[in-house]
Amino acid sequence: MSDLSRFVYLGPEGTFAEQALATIPEAQRGHRTPSRSVPEALDTVRSGDADAALVPLENSIGRAVGVTPDELATGPPLIIVRAVSVPVEFLRAARAATPLESIRTVAAHPQAAAQCRGWLRAHLPDGMVVDALSNAAAAADAAAGRFDAAICAPVGAQRHGLTVLADKIADHPGAVTRFALVTRPAPPPEPTGDDVTSLAIYIAHDRVGALLQVLMELAVRGVNLTRIESRPTGERLGRYAFFLDCTGHVAEARLGEALQGLRRICAEVRFLGSYPRHRPAGLAPDDPPVAAPPGLSDRDYAESARWLARIRAGDIP
Repeated sequence: MSDLSRFVYLGPEGTFAEQALATIPEAQRGHRTPSRSVPEALDTVRSGDADAALVPLENSIGRAVGVTPDELATGPPLIIVRAVSVPVEFLRAARAATPLESIRTVAAHPQAAAQCRGWLRAHLPDGMVVDALSNAAAAADAAAGRFDAAICAPVGAQRHGLTVLADKIADHPGAVTRFALVTRPAPPPEPTGDDVTSLAIYIAHDRVGALLQVLMELAVRGVNLTRIESRPTGERLGRYAFFLDCTGHVAEARLGEALQGLRRICAEVRFLGSYPRHRPAGLAPDDPPVAAPPGLSDRDYAESARWLARIRAGDIP
């Protein structure tokens, strides 16, 4: 990734996406530009006007960000080379220190308001929450005096010079948003032993048990499926693509063999990348990597391949 220098991210400035991008060393040294939407950010990479785009994948509370997998599954291919997970810590901020009872209007992105619903009900039962286009826009509205306060990200309050009135107001402490750093197709990063492989698959809709067959291709090889999501293809009602996250790396024998199996039985398989799993500092650790079951490690695959080669050569063990 050392050759990446031009980065785009889902804007505007002052959002969790900017906060996530700032954790990537190459981006700290490179040029960073906000984009108006996920499709625009990805198309900027496809056109060569940027080297990489940081876009949201999923939130541990709000679930998947549907537009991102939809865009990755269509158009010229892109691959994920890094994942970044950041804690979702909302705060209430205003232009100056303001008594709680004097706040009547609060600007907030709908998703931020939903994740702080309990806090708002308990502390501002009579306050009016006004939808903002983004967390950054909410902070800008409060800074301009259009509303009494804002629910926003820490980076947004800092950028707009707001006074923090209450921090960590989200109803679910420990919530995380996962972002993907996406580039044009290239060899994936080297395996680390704790990797994720992402796929988009289209099953054969005219075959009974097609999805079960997909799952079996993974299960019989000991590939752990950590996420599965269905998204409509747009062809017609009832047609879906499935997005999978698996533990492991495409360079590993068992995952490589599973991909070959999927390619044989699926209408289409799009490889979206193999990349290190990100474990954010300061948060409770994720579950440890799932070890290969007995007989399914790369060493086991290599030994069995040598055994078969000997038989084919007439050297019967």
